[in-house]
Amino acid sequence: MPKRIASILLVLLALCALSSCGFERQPGSGKLSVVATIFAPYDFARAVAGGLAEVTMLLPPGSESHSYEPTPQDILKIRRCGVFVYVGGESDAWVERILSSMDTAGMLVVTLMDCVDTVEEAVVDGMQADGDEAEPDEHVWTAPKNAMRITQKISEAMCAADPRNAAAYRQNTESYLAKLDALDAQFHEIAAKGVRNTIVFGDRFPFRYFADAYGLDYYAAFPGCAAETEPGARTVILLIEKIKAEGIPVVFHAELSNEHMARAIGRETGAEVLLLHACHNITVADFRAGKTYLDLMGDNARALRAALS
Repeated sequence: MPKRIASILLVLLALCALSSCGFERQPGSGKLSVVATIFAPYDFARAVAGGLAEVTMLLPPGSESHSYEPTPQDILKIRRCGVFVYVGGESDAWVERILSSMDTAGMLVVTLMDCVDTVEEAVVDGMQADGDEAEPDEHVWTAPKNAMRITQKISEAMCAADPRNAAAYRQNTESYLAKLDALDAQFHEIAAKGVRNTIVFGDRFPFRYFADAYGLDYYAAFPGCAAETEPGARTVILLIEKIKAEGIPVVFHAELSNEHMARAIGRETGAEVLLLHACHNITVADFRAGKTYLDLMGDNARALRAALS
């Protein structure tokens, strides 16, 4: 990864020598260009834009976010945008290197982890972790209240970068925040009416902020950004025992995972295997169909209701 980024930076520096590195509107459209690294902030920006800005996601639909590597074309998209949105944290170290190599005077940058109060990834009983040093959990958008704060920051950046459309952006933002607030209320109701408050994840667990928001306990195979994906026998046995002991009806898996562990646990326990979508990325089919964060979280609401019933 560092060698790949170094070669990309050399390409970028050569291109910058041939052209200005300042802000450019999207060629041919005259619209503000907004670039986001992953799906959730891309969709927030899309809701704010309402078609008045060109919003681009760098992560290709259907790909795994933790293995993403930027291409030279991605670097050019960042260089030419007026607003750039990324997560921050250890997995986005490549962003810091790229931004430090270019003139960002004409660009507004929104870092998701700076929009909210962060917490460390928690290693719960039985969970396999890569090391002893705790890292801030990067999956800040999984709680709708955090999504509201992030959307507001994106909106403010877009209004500052494109004053002529600021009134429309603010109106779109107000409407979208109301929908996120209703989503948050729905999750609170589901958690309050559940007969249990424990969920089991046969996968990485990117839902620390979500679980904290709704008072959920959880067991999982790995933290959200773990490099490992193959659990040891102790982890599998613990998750199976938890499901059997508490009569938990559902075992979750994350989007775009191989689902092997969750399905093995489901076969052993009789628990239903369901997706709880963290909105890192979506499938190509869902992207083409125009699926949104609200759509995916609505599906999550139904899955959570089944898990807590």
